[in-house]
Amino acid sequence: MMRYKRASRSAGLVAAAALVLGAAACGGGEGEAAEAGAAAEQENVTVLGPRDVAPVETTQLASGVALTGSLEPFRTAEVKAQVPGVVRGLAVDRGSRVGAGQVLARIEAAGIQSQAAGARSGVAAAQAQVSLARRQLESARTLYQAGALSELDFRAAEAQFQAAQAQLAAARSNATGASEQAGRTAVTAPFAGSVSERTVNEGEAVNPGQTVLTVVNSDYLELRGQVPVDQANQVRPGQPAEFSLTAFPGRTFGGTVARVDPVADAATRQVGVTLRLRNEGQLIAGMFASGRVVTGGDQQVLAVPAAAVRGQGTGQHVLVVVGDSVVRRAVTLGGRDDARGVVAVLSGVQAGERVIVSPGTVPAGAKVRVQAAGASAPAKE
Repeated sequence: MMRYKRASRSAGLVAAAALVLGAAACGGGEGEAAEAGAAAEQENVTVLGPRDVAPVETTQLASGVALTGSLEPFRTAEVKAQVPGVVRGLAVDRGSRVGAGQVLARIEAAGIQSQAAGARSGVAAAQAQVSLARRQLESARTLYQAGALSELDFRAAEAQFQAAQAQLAAARSNATGASEQAGRTAVTAPFAGSVSERTVNEGEAVNPGQTVLTVVNSDYLELRGQVPVDQANQVRPGQPAEFSLTAFPGRTFGGTVARVDPVADAATRQVGVTLRLRNEGQLIAGMFASGRVVTGGDQQVLAVPAAAVRGQGTGQHVLVVVGDSVVRRAVTLGGRDDARGVVAVLSGVQAGERVIVSPGTVPAGAKVRVQAAGASAPAKE
């Protein structure tokens, strides 16, 4: 009996233990399901860092179109040899100031000089023949009028005089060409400026078309760049422009729009624009500059970073974070300040709203969570 009771008691303990284990197992399954659901929900949320979003702010904006690049002289010329020969009298080098028409060097070309001298001698001989033919014609006319010379002989004297005149004209033409060729032995500056490069030395032989010197005029410097075709209609020649140079931090230089290309590049949809800056003597060609065409005055506007604007033309929009969701908003844009990297928004957003500026694609309707500044990103397993 006692043995039976013990067995019954043991069976009860086993059953109770089974019930406890079953309950624990059930409880564990529910916990794992909850954790899995939370993980799945976490996977559907895109985490954005503080730098991925920016607020819509009210600011003073001077609209303009920006260009960046190196400053170049507005006039550059390669002075080339026009005749074959040896360089003589080369008295300038890099940095030398030159005047318009100044002889910078000469090319010793003996054959060309001899041709010019021979052509001049030919002119002198032809002039002598004309003088002789004129006197013969005058004598023939006197004899013909006195009846002592036949008409045929008189007409022959006239023809001889006309032939002598034709020979003189041909000799003068040859002499002019030879003189022009001889004049090309002088290497002259095409305009006032400075020598930026010298590619030959004294006594060096050169051929026609070979560059001897490069002359630049840096009284004005130009910055050439391209702007989007939808901004080109805001730029006109003569508009004021502002320049900032890395070599002169904190200073602003004034200039103007020199040229606007009439046709956009078919491949890039960009329009070439050239800005001109007067050089007061302290600027050097090749300096890196940022130029901005001022297309409007300062005004109070809502502005977003230019990186937040997506799409083109009538499809331009921004992605706004509303609560924990992303909303696509069509926007109407105003002026730009490319120096600050912001653009005015005339409609579509309100001050204080946050827009996504990161280049990654976050679709409208996606769930997002914006980390606070200084928060660490979640660990990736």
